[in-house]
Amino acid sequence: MNNNLIYDTIIGSVSKGEDIVLSSVGESWSLVETVSGQVGIAMTTSGTTRSPMFSESFAGMDVREAARALMSWHFEEASLGLAAINARLNTVARMGEFDCQEPYENYCTRGLEISGKKLGIVGHLKMPEEVKNMASEYHILELQPQPGDYPASACEWILPACDIVIITGSSLINKTLPRLLALCRHAYTILAGPSVPLCPALLQLGIDRLAGLVISDAEGMKKRQALGLSGPPYEFGQSFLITR
Repeated sequence: MNNNLIYDTIIGSVSKGEDIVLSSVGESWSLVETVSGQVGIAMTTSGTTRSPMFSESFAGMDVREAARALMSWHFEEASLGLAAINARLNTVARMGEFDCQEPYENYCTRGLEISGKKLGIVGHLKMPEEVKNMASEYHILELQPQPGDYPASACEWILPACDIVIITGSSLINKTLPRLLALCRHAYTILAGPSVPLCPALLQLGIDRLAGLVISDAEGMKKRQALGLSGPPYEFGQSFLITR
């Protein structure tokens, strides 16, 4: 698959006609607010060795233009680009349109047979422990591994042998998703986490499920961002699950 196809598909799903009024890069989350008051977030990903695509603030920019920043190799800018995309795509109205609201407790694994399967988890995704315990074996792979994790380079060895792979949405930001999907072409794949865009067209590109978050409490999320708090932001939104 052409690596750009995933990114072109996401950016092409963002319509023009709404300006950004606020953008903020926090330690954990990047946040964009549009003129209509819709807030989108994405995980802040470190990496600023390359020049940004845009030299000015996102404020006042059309959200479709800002969406192009997802292609940036300046990862903090790409984090804002994905947040801008999510401000446009991850809305309560679109969640209703696709009838995909899902309780957080099972928002990425509802109805999925995990028992006896080999499970790969790319990233430190917050999920119920029983999900991992049901698998015959599970492996966590991380760019910044903690004790017990595998380093990211182990993906080349471990993922091709997995039956189910859950991938963090932040893989869109650091541009690892196309390679991860190639390694998982024989597995059932789930793109999960608050960074995931509600973009059903991705289900035609080697992804079986999208499990993400719509920010429904914009003011609460903005206050949290201003305080610099870390950790999962699920209390400020509604989770969704959309399947192929």
